[in-house]
Amino acid sequence: MATPEVTAPVRTGPARVSVVLVNYKAYRELEVCLATLREKCRAEIIVVDNASSRGEAVPLQLRFPDVIWQCRADNPGFAAGVNAGARLAHGEFLLLLNPDCVVDQDVCGVLAEWLDGQPQVGAVGSLVHDEDGSIQASARRFPDFTTGFAGRTSRLTKWFPDNTFSRRNLLTGPTVSDPILVDWVSGACLMVRRAAFERVGGMDEQFFLYWEDADLCFRLAQAGWRTAYHPGVAVTHLCGRSSQQSARSIRAFHDSALRYFVKHGGWSARVLAPLAYLALQARVGLKLLRRSA
Repeated sequence: MATPEVTAPVRTGPARVSVVLVNYKAYRELEVCLATLREKCRAEIIVVDNASSRGEAVPLQLRFPDVIWQCRADNPGFAAGVNAGARLAHGEFLLLLNPDCVVDQDVCGVLAEWLDGQPQVGAVGSLVHDEDGSIQASARRFPDFTTGFAGRTSRLTKWFPDNTFSRRNLLTGPTVSDPILVDWVSGACLMVRRAAFERVGGMDEQFFLYWEDADLCFRLAQAGWRTAYHPGVAVTHLCGRSSQQSARSIRAFHDSALRYFVKHGGWSARVLAPLAYLALQARVGLKLLRRSA
């Protein structure tokens, strides 16, 4: 395996926040994200570029010479990319940010300052807007038996968004105006204390894509940290641009859901794992059929 190529700028002073972006062939979105980060935030910025294209990465390296780049020939997945970026980071706080996010405000400064006053909170997520301006369900309860039929992308939630089960699982919305404690927040925009991140061993790299954020928050909770949602600062997530909603990403989502279920569901989950696998594969099939229709 080739050694990842790392380019680092000359430092002009320490930053409290290190932003970690894991990119996979989303260079146009990444360019916008970096431009808005540079405009809105004072932070150390690290890009881990998986399956890097030199022809597309080099122009961005020249445009953003203050960014630390790790360009990899392989693609070990999102969680592994976050861990690689965290190893290059110097900040007290790590902001995990999707490269297809537009930074609308000083998310780094607001979240770091808020965490200063909340020593029991290990991780916090901002409000996340979809491209159409609607509020993304980026703060949730840990998955349970209702998640499959009342999760963020379920038909029940789309058709009847105000139903009891979806409201129980999805904890964002226009009525939430102040920071609240939640179970987990989306890795699209998640700030975590570096000390807490290192204490739990960082991301679980067995999650190739999806559910690694829920797993991280679960392990933070086990270690005594709380997770919060802060709607006072926002980013816009051009949802699906970085994963391109490919058949591979759909399969990865369900593979990671099974891993999360088996890892955190106890002995009963291990017993029920074959049934869960069959149910998830059937769901994959349905999604792929709808996608091709």
